[in-house]
Amino acid sequence: MNALEDKDAIRELLAEYCFLLDSYRLKEFGQLFLESGEWVSRNGSATGPAGIEQFMRQLVPEPGPGTRRKHLTANIVIRLNGDVAEVTSNFLVVRDTGAGPAIAVAGTYHDVVARNGASWRFKSRQLTHDIAGESGLKPVGP
Repeated sequence: MNALEDKDAIRELLAEYCFLLDSYRLKEFGQLFLESGEWVSRNGSATGPAGIEQFMRQLVPEPGPGTRRKHLTANIVIRLNGDVAEVTSNFLVVRDTGAGPAIAVAGTYHDVVARNGASWRFKSRQLTHDIAGESGLKPVGP
């Protein structure tokens, strides 16, 4: 792959993250991460595909009236370095409420992604919540 193809594949990874999480396909969502991949936010952290899947099942309510959400990713900056890339992007989460759509949170993703065979996977994804509203997430205990 050349640099343009790599960057396009990384953008696809970021988009798949949103689509899989919003459709509650959490097993596939977890598989976007390497075996040692980490997901970190103010809500907690998890490691590896199975650990991330399990954590998301605890954190994210199943989609339905009042719990649907859409993740949007924008302003993507990709710094390639061989088979690894540092990626910074902004995110916005819109959620369903009884009063209509509401912004749940806006922030920044800080990612390290790595080539895994013919695809790219998250080595780490750290979320910074710059503007927090009512997230509608479930509380996760220690």
